[in-house]
Amino acid sequence: MDRLRFLTAGESHGPGLCGILEGIPAGLALSTEPIDSDLKRRQKGYGRGGRMKIESDRARIYSGVRYGLTLGSPICLLVENRDWQNWERGMSPLASDAGGIEPVVRPRPGHADLAGALKYGHQDVRNILERSSARETAMKVALGAVAKQLLLAVGIRVMSYVRAIGEAYTPLSALGGHDPTDLFRAAEESDVRCPDPSVSGLMRQAIDKAMKEGYSLGGTFEIVATGVPAGLGSHTHWDRRLNARLSYALAGIQAIKGVEVGLGFEMSRRPGNEVMDEIFHGAPGYFRKTNFGGGLEGGISNGMPIVLRAAMKPIPTLRRPLRSVHLQTHEAMEAAYERSDVCAVPAAGVIGEAMVALVLADALLEKFGGDSLDELKRNHHGYMEYLKSR
Repeated sequence: MDRLRFLTAGESHGPGLCGILEGIPAGLALSTEPIDSDLKRRQKGYGRGGRMKIESDRARIYSGVRYGLTLGSPICLLVENRDWQNWERGMSPLASDAGGIEPVVRPRPGHADLAGALKYGHQDVRNILERSSARETAMKVALGAVAKQLLLAVGIRVMSYVRAIGEAYTPLSALGGHDPTDLFRAAEESDVRCPDPSVSGLMRQAIDKAMKEGYSLGGTFEIVATGVPAGLGSHTHWDRRLNARLSYALAGIQAIKGVEVGLGFEMSRRPGNEVMDEIFHGAPGYFRKTNFGGGLEGGISNGMPIVLRAAMKPIPTLRRPLRSVHLQTHEAMEAAYERSDVCAVPAAGVIGEAMVALVLADALLEKFGGDSLDELKRNHHGYMEYLKSR
């Protein structure tokens, strides 16, 4: 467990975000190009707010890489906040700058504002919202992009697409039988990251309506990981089950309120003979003709694609504020408004990819070890040959 560890730090309007990723083997080819590509994907999407017009996220590699190859030491990344120039006094670490900006005293329903202020004893909600902001996910995406490069080295790919925004959704029947890579490619051509063009249009219409009327929209996205071998994770303890670790990672993303594995809740509505993936054998070994379980059985990957689904609630910051109370006087008033998105589900799918990649990279290293990429690949190759012989 925890062969791969990471930490992020930084506030939404501070100087920037930093992250440290420990456990990547030596010898992995790494540049900022794939990291910046995913950062750009995170910033896209119909319904994003004004912050995305300011920021143009790019990563800087501060440690752990030399001449384009990882060293085996901790990797440190930095993503600067371009908006910092407008907040230098408001988010200053210096006591002499105290009072450089008005405090936020009207907590927003659905945010961490009030619960965080009560927990930490703050009188200014900005002390909470700056870190609880989804801006922090930019660094998750950057670190996840590194994990993706490790996974790709052994043929594992993590992809996502949007299934629903508001009431506009693509049913399972419309996606069944399609190659996940084809769905992903189609999604990347859509500004709502939905692989179904007709549903994409309905999603845009729903976002336009929400924008006009001053509310926000949530939705669901699906993540598929292909090339995952049987045997990652374990049934022996609750916290070693791969489904639990993946669900935990997705639920840790801001605004995520539900996670499904495979058919998820649909499994509970069908009889057992309709939702178990029957086992067959032939060249090159065991295989399934269905994947209702989403590639996971007993907390262990079974060799089928891992399929996960996450539900994102509507963003709580609304242009037409909900009712709240003054943090100090308890006077009834409207909640504060911070610049925000109308819909961020397309971006959430990219963040979900990053978190799934980090968990799968950890599980991969747990299974195969390796201080260098060559050692990891040798161990992985030997195991794949073993699977073929079973």
